[in-house]
Amino acid sequence: MGVVQSLGELPYAAYLQRFEDERFAHDGDYTEVHVDQVELDGGEATSARFIESALTQVTLAEVGLERVRFSDVWVSRNRWVGVRLVDAAWMDVSMLDSSLAGVQAYSSRLRRVTFQRCKIDTLNLRGATLVDVVFEDCELNELDCAGADLTNVTFPGTAIRNARMSQVKCKKVDFRGARELDVADGADSLRGAIVDERQLMELGPALASALGILVK
Repeated sequence: MGVVQSLGELPYAAYLQRFEDERFAHDGDYTEVHVDQVELDGGEATSARFIESALTQVTLAEVGLERVRFSDVWVSRNRWVGVRLVDAAWMDVSMLDSSLAGVQAYSSRLRRVTFQRCKIDTLNLRGATLVDVVFEDCELNELDCAGADLTNVTFPGTAIRNARMSQVKCKKVDFRGARELDVADGADSLRGAIVDERQLMELGPALASALGILVK
């Protein structure tokens, strides 16, 4: 089953209530809520819960969402800058046509999450756990997965540039189909990952450097 592409296709679309608050609240409960065309600058919403909800055309800047929980959430055409998602839990989340920059999501847990047609710059996933995660047709610039645990993660049609993968643990991580694969460091930690022949050539210099091989 593919990713839902429009709000009306969501199984809970008929139950959504419009978000009317000025900002998200600490420990807030946002179940069956539609957050639409909202701009939030700053503020803290630690441990908030978003369940069977949708965020469309939302701009978040420097918002604190530490330990937030997203469960069965649909995100479309959002722009998140400097958002803090440390120790967050994502399950059954789809993010489409969105832009993320400077997002801190280290130690987070993502399960059955799809990013589709997103532009993502400087995403910190250090020490995070990703299971059944798809980055499809995305631009991934300066992705930091150092120390992360990746299981069944794929990158079809995605350009990965300047990624940091030191001490990452890979299980069924498939880079085949990625348009670009540029690893800045940690290429020697990709044991268990799958690449195609072209990508192996792209990784050659990084692998040689990591293994102390001098190429002349």
